[in-house]
Amino acid sequence: MYVIQERLTRIAAAYGMQGARITAFPTSLLVSLGGGEATALELTTPVTAVRLDQIAVLHRLADDAEHARVEPADGLARLEEIRELAPRFGPGVSIAGYGVLTIGIALILHPALRDVLAAALFGLIVGALRLATRTQPTLQILLPVVAAFCVAALTAFAVKHDLADPGLRAMIAALAVFLPGAALTTSVLELARGDMIAGSSRLVWSAVQLMLLAFGIVAGIEAVGVSSSQAFSSADRVLGDWAPWLGVLVFAVGVVVAYSAPPKAFGPLLIVLYAAWVGQVVGNHLFGGYVSGLVGALVMTPVAAVVAHYSSALPVYALFLPGFWLLVPGALSLIGLTRLAGDTSAVGSGDFLAVVGSIIAVALGVLCGTLLLEWGRAGLARREGA
Repeated sequence: MYVIQERLTRIAAAYGMQGARITAFPTSLLVSLGGGEATALELTTPVTAVRLDQIAVLHRLADDAEHARVEPADGLARLEEIRELAPRFGPGVSIAGYGVLTIGIALILHPALRDVLAAALFGLIVGALRLATRTQPTLQILLPVVAAFCVAALTAFAVKHDLADPGLRAMIAALAVFLPGAALTTSVLELARGDMIAGSSRLVWSAVQLMLLAFGIVAGIEAVGVSSSQAFSSADRVLGDWAPWLGVLVFAVGVVVAYSAPPKAFGPLLIVLYAAWVGQVVGNHLFGGYVSGLVGALVMTPVAAVVAHYSSALPVYALFLPGFWLLVPGALSLIGLTRLAGDTSAVGSGDFLAVVGSIIAVALGVLCGTLLLEWGRAGLARREGA
């Protein structure tokens, strides 16, 4: 919220409103154009999900506004054009892209071969559901629960009739984009900065989102009549250590297609994702699992900022979002909550410590990476001014 407030304040100043005061919340803005002026309340809840190509065009519009290169009326017209912007890929390709994205996440989670195959099928199903509800805001609210229910019910049905034995990794991979990993991390950052209203509301929303997903999974399994221990069984034979490294590449391809990223976005996105993954792997090797997310986020943050500076394909926050899906703090939370909902004896204090530790680690990594970036920029500015 702090970043949004600062940018909107700079835009207002570019148009001569030096005394503008803006307070941003997750779903609303309070705007005053100067001392003694009336304060306006603007709702900011999006009507539909925003794609990466729309984010990129919106970022360019904000840049133009920050330098007063666009008239207000033209800016409003461009906003409406962005809202109506057609996806780069057709429906079938977008669904296939989501299936590829799901395979990439499954590979990152150290899967067995059965997990990858099941994840591909589940990804296509969830991709079709996403496409069907794209223009229906009300249905989009229910989409995470419906998708979780369908995926879990199919898993339980396959197990019950000995058709297949998909594991929990396949379900998590198909539902990963619904996980509020970025929101959970952002809420911790906001609370640490003292933004209690924004941080608390975002934290509560994230917790509810996780519980709804967990409810959908458990409800789907119970509707078929299979115990959670059967549905959540894990395979002994997993793929080799090469799988996650390939998974990052496959995941990047899926993100570009499923979320209609701009044509030049693949290279920058791949750099950021591999930077986050390498940081996480190195952190895990040197310090253990709890610190791996911190190191991954610490590396990802400045890399995303540098890549976004030299490439106009995607802004830094659009590069961040797939990175959060890669670091999957929300995935750990969903696994813990789902196991707790299905079998309370399956969860111990270690599971909750892992969940809390991963969220805090990623948040601290982003915070430390941002600080390092700011110190670097300040040092460069002093050097150029000397």
